[in-house]
Amino acid sequence: MARMTGTAARGEQLLGVAVVSTTPVAGGDVSTATRLRLSNGRSAVIKTRPQAPAGFFAAEARGLRWLAEAGGAAVPDVLAIDDDCLVLDWIEPGRPTAEAAESLGRSLAATHAAGADTFGAPQDGYIGLAPLPNRPLDRWPEFYASRRVMPYVRAALQRGALSPAEADDIEQVVKRIHTLAGDDEPVARIHGDLWSGNVVWGQDDTAWIIDPAAHGGHRETDLAMLALFGITHLQRILDAYQEVAPLADGWEDRLALHQLHPLLVHAVMFGGGYGSRAADAARSLL
Repeated sequence: MARMTGTAARGEQLLGVAVVSTTPVAGGDVSTATRLRLSNGRSAVIKTRPQAPAGFFAAEARGLRWLAEAGGAAVPDVLAIDDDCLVLDWIEPGRPTAEAAESLGRSLAATHAAGADTFGAPQDGYIGLAPLPNRPLDRWPEFYASRRVMPYVRAALQRGALSPAEADDIEQVVKRIHTLAGDDEPVARIHGDLWSGNVVWGQDDTAWIIDPAAHGGHRETDLAMLALFGITHLQRILDAYQEVAPLADGWEDRLALHQLHPLLVHAVMFGGGYGSRAADAARSLL
C-alpha cells in the first residue's frame, strides 16, 4: 500500500493534478506500471523503476515523441518525465480487430516514410534494459553489423548464451551482409522493438505502439519484429502496409537477417535457447 501511495504522490507532483485512485497494470518485466485515475476525469499510466539506468526513461520519451512527429502509427502522449519514472496518457485496452490491424499497417508505413537524417540516432538508447548503440552510419549494412549484431554476439559469448561455433555462423552472415541485405533503401523512422507485446489494441479500435527503441533504420526491421514472436492479424498488417508502401523483392527471405538482433538481445538478457535460435536464423541465410 505504501508503494501505491508513493506512486500516487509522485504522479500528482509531476502532473499537478490530484490522483483519485491507482491500479497496478499487468505485464511489463522492465518497469512497474500503475494506472492513475485523475481528478479531471482522465487516466494516465506511470512507469517506474528504482535505480533505472542513466537516461532510461528519457530515451523512451524521446523515442515516443519522435515517432509521434511522423503523424503515422499512434503512440501515447508523454505527460511527464523524470529520472526514475515516465507518465503517459492511458490507453484503454480493447481487442485486436482486423480493421485496427489494417490501420496499423498503413500508419506504420507512414511512420517509416517520415525518415531520419541517418541510420542510428544522436544518442544511444535501450532495447528493454539492454544498451542500444546508436552512433550514426551512412549505410544500413554497416550500421546493422557494427551497432546491432556484433556487440550482442560478443556479449552473448561472454554470457555463455552463444557457443563459439554459433557465433561463427552469425559472423559469416555479417561478412556477407552487403549481399544479403538487398538493395539500399532510404532511412526509415522505425520503432525498433516492435514485437507483439509493444502493440496495445485500444478500445478505440486503434493499435497503439509503445516502448520504442526508436532510431533511423531499415523498415523491414519493424516488420520482422512483428513476425518474430507472433501477433494477431499479422497478414492483414503486412498486406495493408504493402498497399501503400510496397516492399522490395525478397523481403520475406530477409526476415531472418532482421531477426538476428532481437534474438541476440534475448540471448544476452534471458539465455535459454535464444542463442541457438539466432544461430539457426543465421544458417538459414547462408
